[in-house]
Amino acid sequence: MLFGKKKSVAGLDIGSSSVKMVELDGKVGSLNLVSLGFENLPDDTIIDGQIMELNVVSDVIRNVCTNNKVSADSVVTGVSGHSVIIKNIILPPMSEDELEESIDWHAEEHIPYDLSDVSLDYQITGNNSDSTHVLIAACKRDRIDNVCQAIQLAGKQPAVIDVDTFALQNCYEVNYQPDESQVVTLLNIGASTMNVNIVKGTRSLFTRDITVGGSQFTDVLQRSLGLSFQQAEAVKRGVNHAVDGIEEKSIEPLMNNVTEIVAMEIQKTFDFYRATTEDNQTVVQKILISGGGSKLNGLAQDLSARLELPVEVLDPFRSIKVDTRKFDPDYLSEIMPEMAVAVGLAMRGVS
Repeated sequence: MLFGKKKSVAGLDIGSSSVKMVELDGKVGSLNLVSLGFENLPDDTIIDGQIMELNVVSDVIRNVCTNNKVSADSVVTGVSGHSVIIKNIILPPMSEDELEESIDWHAEEHIPYDLSDVSLDYQITGNNSDSTHVLIAACKRDRIDNVCQAIQLAGKQPAVIDVDTFALQNCYEVNYQPDESQVVTLLNIGASTMNVNIVKGTRSLFTRDITVGGSQFTDVLQRSLGLSFQQAEAVKRGVNHAVDGIEEKSIEPLMNNVTEIVAMEIQKTFDFYRATTEDNQTVVQKILISGGGSKLNGLAQDLSARLELPVEVLDPFRSIKVDTRKFDPDYLSEIMPEMAVAVGLAMRGVS
């Protein structure tokens, strides 16, 4: 199931460079952070969203659970990338039963894979006398099986497979309580993929996954300056004197080139949306960024200047009670941008 709710579960975000896990309790409006874990994955463990080293990933999941006292036996996890298809479609007015009977036929038009090869789910997002608005989500079954296998090897059960884009939206809605006129773009910048979701109020208008991420900054620094991966990562994160003999003026243009690509892809997404909608009144008011790639020094300011929009870092714990005796505020602040999807996934486990 891509939509729906399960209880007593932790949110598990398996990214291409790290594993993040969050456990919450309480209910929406009064949520508490119970446990939280973060651990990096070795290079090339996950390539293009596919887990290449199942045992490595399952060991890291197990370590995160053990080291951070995650008690939940089940997890909600997410998928993203080219194996995932998300479409808003408009159909003639029909009952829920009629839609259930005909959804495969309607979905076939929009999904570039054989329906027998995907897991498909849908949700009605609007109904009027002229039309039924439906959000459909599909993911290739082999991708889901791959993720489930890693989770089961770690001794946990996958309760729900969500979509990272929607998990990020859940996190945003609960923490920011947007009113129906508010239009924001949620941008999750992972190591290899950027999830973009244009949201009006609590309704997703347009989504896109882009194969650009934080690793592009690292790659260009490695190639252009002859650095190791670790050196390039340190330079990218702005660590002072990370590498002797490298001048600031040689780093800045390289970083700017990748920032320009990121900004162009976001602008392209806005253009795609405008080209596919009849709603000319909807204008994005703000961009909220998250993910490890959002931590780059000056990225929010650079994107804001290039796109002429306010850009700020999304706070996934803004409306969640955090016991500062149990969780180090400095550590929480350091990993905060990476935890947004995991928090959104964990919210599927609370009422």
